[in-house]
Amino acid sequence: MEALKGIRILDMTHVQAGPTCSQLLAWLGADVIKLEPPIGDATRGQLRDVPNADSLYFTMLNCNKRSITVNMKSPEGKAVFVELLKISDIIMENFGPGVLDRFGFPWEKIHEINPRVVMGSIKGFGSSGPYSDFKAYENVAQAMGGSMSTTGALDGPPYVTGAQIGDSGTGLHLAIGLLAALRQRDRTGEGQYVEVAMMDGVMNLCRVKWRDHQRLTRQELSEYSVPTQGLTATPRAGNDSGGGQLGNAVKCKPGGPNDYIYVVVQEAVWEALANRIGPHVGQPDLATDPRFAKIADRRKNQSEVWRLLDEFGSNYTKREMMVVLNELDVPCGPIMSTEDLANDEHVRGRDMYVELDHPQRGKWYNIGMPIKLSASPAKIERSPTLGEHTDEILKEVLGMSDAEIAAKREAGAFSNPPKVAKP
Repeated sequence: MEALKGIRILDMTHVQAGPTCSQLLAWLGADVIKLEPPIGDATRGQLRDVPNADSLYFTMLNCNKRSITVNMKSPEGKAVFVELLKISDIIMENFGPGVLDRFGFPWEKIHEINPRVVMGSIKGFGSSGPYSDFKAYENVAQAMGGSMSTTGALDGPPYVTGAQIGDSGTGLHLAIGLLAALRQRDRTGEGQYVEVAMMDGVMNLCRVKWRDHQRLTRQELSEYSVPTQGLTATPRAGNDSGGGQLGNAVKCKPGGPNDYIYVVVQEAVWEALANRIGPHVGQPDLATDPRFAKIADRRKNQSEVWRLLDEFGSNYTKREMMVVLNELDVPCGPIMSTEDLANDEHVRGRDMYVELDHPQRGKWYNIGMPIKLSASPAKIERSPTLGEHTDEILKEVLGMSDAEIAAKREAGAFSNPPKVAKP
């Protein structure tokens, strides 16, 4: 049996943060009803690569869901929304501040309609504080949550991360909150409001940078390759490991943009590593060189450590280098491009790049379920077309007859009224 079988989620989220959360819960077995406006989630048409088909932006965030279109500006549409709300365990939204309130459904009203429902809300900066009315996007959240200021080289501009920590990271935080609130609801019978702000989520994911921020008041950060004396904020430190052991990206042949391997030089492996690379870089006594004898010495002279490893790595591809280092028990990993990962045996073997078929776009790939449950493994199914399950949901979930559905459709519950030409 699926882990969340029997849990119904009314999902009003759009774009990335909310859909990441609801897709994860759908993979865990929840019945996710994606309630869309008649024009659909905006990402259906964004960054299209196949004409007249849902974009990958949409399909890769909305697997395993059912889609119903509801016109929330219509009294009949609002009535359908209320009926779905009454029988849902979770309602999710990531509208701008005040949007649901203007529809007539603030949290207090939603709780009154269904006291057991858990409401999940994603906001850029939360519903309180001086920034609460500001709009946020992925990179804005990274900028304001501390990630950008600590990413990149010290002598260069701040960088956003390739990982979508503002959007998808916030969606993962919300999933944790919703499951905790469901557990409490099962004990007390009462639902509650669960809010995650994108800025807050990014701050949480930058936890080790806050560790270093406080260490700066007492000491230099010796593991950083850049000078930190006198700094009052955690600096950008390139590819430094940022941990107790030294780490960095080492160049490999043939020297392309992703021909690197990340290497962590643990104290326990230094002697074996030095004995392996020393003879090949003109330093046969590297293991006993006093500049590198202890970890404090290697930290002080780490630029030279990485220069020597770069020289050694230039003789190997990143995969060959991984074999050499694994034999020495050195923690390492090649820099994997999207092309590398798409064709990787390990990735395919763990169902992390899954082929699906879509009625509009044909074959495409989705990232798989990263959480593996032994008794209820996820089965990934394609995303829904716009309004694909409207009648199915009205009949099966709400028990409406064909005549009732037709009457509501005629009244504009599921579509926008036609535009009337101005005279």
